[in-house]
Amino acid sequence: MSKELVIDVKANEIDIALLEDKKLVELNKEKSNPKFSVGDIYLGKVKKIMPGLNAAFVDVGYEKDAFLHYLDLGPQFRTLQNFLHIAVSRKTKLPSMQKLRKEPDIDKNGRINDVLATGQLVLVQIAKEPISTKGPRLTSEIAIAGRHLVVMPLSDKVSVSQKIESTDEKKRLRTLINSIKPNNYGVIVRTVAEGKMVRTLDEELRNLTRKWEASFEKIRNAKPPRLILSELNRTAVILRDVLSVSFNNIHINDESLHREIKEYINTIAPEKEKIVNLYTGNTPIFEKFDVLKQIKASFGKTVSFKSGAYLIVEHTEALHVIDVNSGNRAKNVNNQESTALEVNLAACDEIARQLRLRDMGGIIVIDFIDMQNLDNKNKVFERMKDAMEGDRTKHSILPLSRFGLMQITRQRVRPEMHINTRETCPTCEGTGEISPSVLIIERIESHLADLLEQGSNKKITIRVHPFIAAYINKGLISNIRKKWKRKYGVNIGITAISSYDFLEFHFFDKTGEEIYFETK
Repeated sequence: MSKELVIDVKANEIDIALLEDKKLVELNKEKSNPKFSVGDIYLGKVKKIMPGLNAAFVDVGYEKDAFLHYLDLGPQFRTLQNFLHIAVSRKTKLPSMQKLRKEPDIDKNGRINDVLATGQLVLVQIAKEPISTKGPRLTSEIAIAGRHLVVMPLSDKVSVSQKIESTDEKKRLRTLINSIKPNNYGVIVRTVAEGKMVRTLDEELRNLTRKWEASFEKIRNAKPPRLILSELNRTAVILRDVLSVSFNNIHINDESLHREIKEYINTIAPEKEKIVNLYTGNTPIFEKFDVLKQIKASFGKTVSFKSGAYLIVEHTEALHVIDVNSGNRAKNVNNQESTALEVNLAACDEIARQLRLRDMGGIIVIDFIDMQNLDNKNKVFERMKDAMEGDRTKHSILPLSRFGLMQITRQRVRPEMHINTRETCPTCEGTGEISPSVLIIERIESHLADLLEQGSNKKITIRVHPFIAAYINKGLISNIRKKWKRKYGVNIGITAISSYDFLEFHFFDKTGEEIYFETK
């Protein structure tokens, strides 16, 4: 399976699309300066103790206080608090955490008011980003992720990914990590560490522990709430988690980010440096790589997937509901059971893609087309497990119930991706009436003239629907574009954009920035 990453850098946002065999499977929209991302570590202050919930609300700087449950404190919470107290109060250099004397584990059946008090400083990590009306969900069991390893301060356990199938390799990695890990640090060995040599893992382990201990220098004289250690931005996280030998290309339309990602890949996988490509074409990058069209087709309430079959996706406060429909397939077949099986199996692939694409979390209930044969139900269950094997998010799948329903739980750590695929017509602005289409060329030229009166652009690109682009460029010598070029004395380019409305058009300067202007 080939993998490609397409990154569209905008003024205030970075859009990241992951393609598998040219098909869109993940879409991330990252603000240029994201806050409260999963993995960020904050110095917070306890605002309120809730004994009934066995939890506390902590101020980490978000508009709503974050939630910290007793079970998320971690066994070595008291030791972490002691080290935090030393870091806040000590004037000299901090001692290494490796030399820290550990306190006894807290009682796993204890109460929140036994270990926390209002006004107390706590070191916490974002476990779930703010979702809907809720603030962030926190944990004090810190985990610092790298490409091959996850370091757990104040834990001595070494765990190896269950996705590594070889027993000998698991034993090798566990023995290797136990021989090099520092005292008072636990380690989770990730799947991509399979086959890696001690030098690679030792270097990453040292970097992660140094990163953690260096962050405590920020705590001295710090006033909560304060960001202490930030997770990598979403682009780097995706690269860290998904880059593999099957990763073929990374396309970026921003020179600065292209350079950063190339340097990042050079540090983790030098042999893959050539896959990073700077895109400089006039056509928008998502349009060029067919991402925009797939976004329009994949989001919304109704999603078609095979020969007229489609899904209906509904969202409620408590869960997500997906209904599988055969569409017009049922009209021309004699065997209803085989048709239901065929549609349900194809639906599994599309549902697995939709869960990743929309980042749907929590409880998902799927209403498959009714089947009577138990073997067929088991085939659908197995197909769904296979389809979701590539999903990095933790999930659990239950077999079909007697009513033909399948239940899936999928970890939710970020808000679900919502994209409204229905648009207000840019030509009629929702009124249902448009200017005569025969006047479109005159309207474009009128706006062009207004634009040139108000600015000094020497090169202008006009993006239009492909039919309009073909009409403007019709003819080799005396086409409309060349007439405009001679008349106004500027270099004019015409770019066809298939996602545009028939009468939609926009002007761009030589840097690719849209030009806004006042019309007469």
